[in-house]
Amino acid sequence: MAFDLVFLGGTGDLAWRKLMPAVFQAFRHGALPPDGRVLASSRETLDRAQYCAWLRARFDSLTWDEPFTEEEFAAFTSLLDFISMDITQPEAHQALADWVNLRDADTVVIYLAVAPALFSGLCTGLGRVGLNDKRVRVVLEKPLGYDLASATAINDAVSAVLKEHQIFRIDHYLGKQSVQNLMALRFGNSLFEPLWRREWIENVQITIAEDLGVEQRGGYYDRSGGALRDMMQNHMLQLLCMVAMEPPASDDADAVRDEKLKVLRSLKPLSAADINNNVIRGQYRAGRIQGGTVPGYREEDGVSPASHTETFMAIRAEIENWRWAGVPFFLRTGKRLAQRTADIVVNFRPVPHPIFAGPNGFQNRLVIRLQPSDSIELELLAKASNRSKSEQGRLVPVGLNLDFKEAFGTQTIEAYERLLRKVLAGRLDLFVRFDEQQAAWRYVAPIIESWSNDPDSLRLYNAGTWGPPAASAMLARDGAAWPEER
Repeated sequence: MAFDLVFLGGTGDLAWRKLMPAVFQAFRHGALPPDGRVLASSRETLDRAQYCAWLRARFDSLTWDEPFTEEEFAAFTSLLDFISMDITQPEAHQALADWVNLRDADTVVIYLAVAPALFSGLCTGLGRVGLNDKRVRVVLEKPLGYDLASATAINDAVSAVLKEHQIFRIDHYLGKQSVQNLMALRFGNSLFEPLWRREWIENVQITIAEDLGVEQRGGYYDRSGGALRDMMQNHMLQLLCMVAMEPPASDDADAVRDEKLKVLRSLKPLSAADINNNVIRGQYRAGRIQGGTVPGYREEDGVSPASHTETFMAIRAEIENWRWAGVPFFLRTGKRLAQRTADIVVNFRPVPHPIFAGPNGFQNRLVIRLQPSDSIELELLAKASNRSKSEQGRLVPVGLNLDFKEAFGTQTIEAYERLLRKVLAGRLDLFVRFDEQQAAWRYVAPIIESWSNDPDSLRLYNAGTWGPPAASAMLARDGAAWPEER
């Protein structure tokens, strides 16, 4: 299958940090279809050789699980091409069409690694020059819009040019190995399904934490709207759906996405009282991380000194259906937190009548860890060894751990590589349908409105901590605690 893979925004951070390494890894793994071309495009004044040298230098700054050789990179460059152009101009769209039409590829993937504000005009331009026929697939990076109205406007413009099966709305967390194995764990095994409900699960906690700040993205982050739009509306709610959805009839893309949509539509609407008590927003101030002092958010380059943009948010959500009624889902995400981690923790209810001595309040936990490494751990109680009389008869926590790198070695692949393979194969199961995005925007819309009318709801927290203390107090009201507080 001959393919053309085009990256618009080909010199941006996303392109060289994630997308080009993903294509390179797929090339090294022999996973790309035969007869492929890869085009990068941006306003940078480079020719093909200069772009290859530019990319090679940036690859040196990345960490590779599988170090590559110069011969491998040289072979990869035989696929690469570069065109310098301003993609906001009609002549650029025609130049792209001319490059594609140099041959008759079976599949043409155009990845919009650019600001979402450009999506509508770009897709209209692609349609004008004929780059919307049945061969073409377009990948849209998040965030798709700023709110429901802007997301709908973008979708309407894109859908006027492309059919739904040609639109790949990417959420890279859905491509992570642990998320895929959450599906396998639930729907490929019979062990957990009888327990995966309100009678046996006390609460679910989902965390995506970063120890980094906004880095060089301060201005963009401040304008784009912070943690709610950058993480909560998309990544966090998608992970909630993967945990809470009903078993789909098959692994068909629409069967899976139909079940995720049902979860989003079942989320309990947020009242003013809910937002006041169960939604926490915060912003980091100066603090210490890994022994060094870091500036506060308002001191970052490009950020307004009076900014009320949140860098942290936590929410207590409920799903109003038979499986999950009354079970709280706690979601939090933030920058400049104590450590980089992403995990889903399912806390099971304690035994009704404990007969053994052991840790007070222990709960069986299933921990699905997404970063820094992929793993699944089940925490159980077991009898301690009899090394001392004080331990005799006591139960202690032990973990049954599946580490994917230990289990599968270098056969594991990163999220973007997996997702790009899916795009080339035309598989939509790991991509988001627009009615899902609509439902997610509708859920967070009351938060957006409330925060716009109440800027003083922002709580400051020291960099290097786990966010505002109010996030812990929110869980304490349910008799729960975040994993690091257990």
